[in-house]
Amino acid sequence: MADKNLPFLEKVMVKSGVTDIFDARDLTEVVFRVMRDLMNTETADRVEAELHEPAEITKDKSLQLEIADLWHDTNPIVAFLSRIRPPLQPIGIFKGIDSDRFLFRVANEGGMPPNVEVEQVIKAVFSATKDELSPEIIQEISIWLPDKIRQLWEEG
Repeated sequence: MADKNLPFLEKVMVKSGVTDIFDARDLTEVVFRVMRDLMNTETADRVEAELHEPAEITKDKSLQLEIADLWHDTNPIVAFLSRIRPPLQPIGIFKGIDSDRFLFRVANEGGMPPNVEVEQVIKAVFSATKDELSPEIIQEISIWLPDKIRQLWEEG
């Protein structure tokens, strides 16, 4: 079966080398969290609007969710703050989230499994996500991403 026909989380697993569906879910949520931190609320809302597809077709209730559910932060305080604060872009002396910080956050907030590369996980999430988005939203997201992460987005 072609990767394009797989459910979202299975695509992430296949392309990242992650062997557990729950790890794929958790890592996807972290990648999405860092992505949202980079962009304004309007862009994040447009991305969410296009992600209303099942993430996994399963009887396991903990995996019966839409991709848009993965895009939301599960911590209500963080979710609220991310809607009212400005994008965490590197400006002047404020470091914000550059490529190194993006990689660091995914590696450390996601409980990265051993023998899995953070860049490969990010590319896998990006690739699976781009399969669900319009070309316009794909382009809009790329504007918000720092240099090396934008390259991973384009490769994904």
